[in-house]
Amino acid sequence: MKITTIGAMALTTVLATGSVSAQGVEMTVFDWSGYEDQGFYSAYMEKYGEAPSYTYFGSQEEAYTKLVSGFTPDLGHQCLESVNKWVASDLVQPIDISKLKNWDALLPEIKAVDGLSVDGELYMVPFEWGNTGLIYRTDKIADDVISLQLLTDPAYQGKVTINDSALSAYAMAALATGSGDDYTTLSDEQFEAASEYLRAVHPNIRFYWSDAGQVDQAMASGEVEMAWAWNQTELNLIANETPAKMMRDIDKGIATWVCGYMHLKDSAVPDEQIYDFFNAVTEPASGKYIIESWGYPHSNAESFAIADQELIKAYGFDNPAKFFDGTLLFNAPVPEVEAKMLKEFERIKAGF
Repeated sequence: MKITTIGAMALTTVLATGSVSAQGVEMTVFDWSGYEDQGFYSAYMEKYGEAPSYTYFGSQEEAYTKLVSGFTPDLGHQCLESVNKWVASDLVQPIDISKLKNWDALLPEIKAVDGLSVDGELYMVPFEWGNTGLIYRTDKIADDVISLQLLTDPAYQGKVTINDSALSAYAMAALATGSGDDYTTLSDEQFEAASEYLRAVHPNIRFYWSDAGQVDQAMASGEVEMAWAWNQTELNLIANETPAKMMRDIDKGIATWVCGYMHLKDSAVPDEQIYDFFNAVTEPASGKYIIESWGYPHSNAESFAIADQELIKAYGFDNPAKFFDGTLLFNAPVPEVEAKMLKEFERIKAGF
């Protein structure tokens, strides 16, 4: 099994891919590092013979800042919580569903999530989805005691890492304090409870991670024993024979995210080439690849039938509906709540 680590590094240089194919023009994709993996868009490669160029960001906040500062890629890889902001800032253009040849095969739960569309127009082609959850060393922590509340236990000082993202941190805190259903519209009281939870976690933080590879290494070495992280960290640890797993108890708290590609408004790449990329990343073969190699579920329902069934069962992907029905779905908080999250998280990280 090929294991690819997602390194969410804040790189700003475009990776040159050589001469432009005779069938297409150079296309720049704004993405997390790692997603240049050609296994995701093999059908595009078969037609054009050249991979797109990639420019990387380390967080969704960083990506937005760079775009509003004048950077003009052709495609952007983001998650639900960014769609409204990018649309409101006039950065992206609507998607023509009639040109998406795999649209009918996409999971109904994916197509139904709030946030893909704005004012009746589709703005993000869903590609992958998955979980942010509590991953723990099973040789250090028993299954019957693991919980989000354990992250505040002084016994684990210096043994915890969480994502350096205010929205992700507050999603975890909302789940831990019982307000996960209200994550996007936290009341003042709920926000304060979530903030106090994060303050209680802070003394146990070894580091706030922005590179998933750093989490993998720290968990494998035993430097940290609990991490609020993505599916692929669990997959990497298992593949490297590290005793670890993600807590998937919906009652204890786990989050689900949906990500995909958006068409930037100022792109000069022909639509045919853009939609060839969209169609390539939503092919069943792309889904099989991401499930088996990255541990993430895919937007195309047909991919689950052709992927390794043992892995499908082990990861809990045999019933996608339960993730959308019972977990916190990452989406954009209302602007005033998001602004509070961003400001308060910086204070918490600074020890205030």
